[in-house]
Amino acid sequence: MLRPTKFRNLVSGRQQGWLASVTRGLLRIVEVPYTWVVRLRNRRFDLGRTQVHRVDVPVISVGNLTLGGTGKTPLVEWIARTLADRGVGVALVSRGYGSTDQQPNDEARLLAQRLPNVPHLQDPDRVAAARRAIAEHDCQLILLDDGFQHRRLARDLDLVVVDALEPFGFGHVFPRGTLREPLEGLARAGAIILSRADMLDPAERETIRHELCSFAPRAIWCEARHAPQQLLAHGGATAPLDSLRNQRVAAFCGIGNPAAFRATLERCGCDVLALREYDDHAEYRREEVDAIARWAADLGAEAVVCTHKDLVMVATDHLGPQPRWAVTIDIELLTGEDDLKALIASVVSG
Repeated sequence: MLRPTKFRNLVSGRQQGWLASVTRGLLRIVEVPYTWVVRLRNRRFDLGRTQVHRVDVPVISVGNLTLGGTGKTPLVEWIARTLADRGVGVALVSRGYGSTDQQPNDEARLLAQRLPNVPHLQDPDRVAAARRAIAEHDCQLILLDDGFQHRRLARDLDLVVVDALEPFGFGHVFPRGTLREPLEGLARAGAIILSRADMLDPAERETIRHELCSFAPRAIWCEARHAPQQLLAHGGATAPLDSLRNQRVAAFCGIGNPAAFRATLERCGCDVLALREYDDHAEYRREEVDAIARWAADLGAEAVVCTHKDLVMVATDHLGPQPRWAVTIDIELLTGEDDLKALIASVVSG
């Protein structure tokens, strides 16, 4: 199975050669029936031929149009805090990729740290999870994480996060590209949030806005950046970002878009010696943790850095002699914040 970066290099066309060209051709063949099935499924929901289940409280969904990390977890946290400030009791519901009956997945552990008073239910049957959240936690609103393509649970508002670094999925639906469904699906969105917008100039952002909003003319448009906040150790110790400026670091991550993590570290002034990639929602067994420690030592790294999602999966503050830090991220709305808050408030007020 290809790692995220290798897959993106292939489908983007950055990987050259006859083998890459043939592989893209084969993936294009598979894309055609896959896209047809996705369109048929959406049409059945649109026409009411597949049942949609409504629960007793409003539902706001935060989702992606593409595979991989678009940065929706910080937005989920921002929305939950915004609602809490209004006195609204919120429960999070997600599918829980990589979770088990005994252990929640990485995103659930991260959100438990960041939102300790917000219940989070993970279940492949998200309709059942939403009903259980209402019955057990008496919540007033369900926040559905990664729910844009999950249409069995009716929602009152769809928020779609689009990564500015990869907004169009390389022009193809999976497996030829990274789109989960054709761009026309954006017509269901009530708001489109362009994440990592600060990494593009205004003209590039306007081009993306014009293209995406052509599919969703009634959706509000927001632009956001992922703002690094501080360094965090597993034990809870913190340090300023400047602590790693000009230091040699070995980085690892199990997220959907490793290139974005590398870009964040470089913008923080780190000298990234190498980035080790793992599958999204990776579980780090003891032997793999030891391998990371040896790898970092062989590189001559002064520290090991990972994402907050990876931090909660590896219970140690050091990997060998090197300190291990995570970079914590908050989302910051650059444009459209007032419109987005008003849209969310309209859902709450009914």
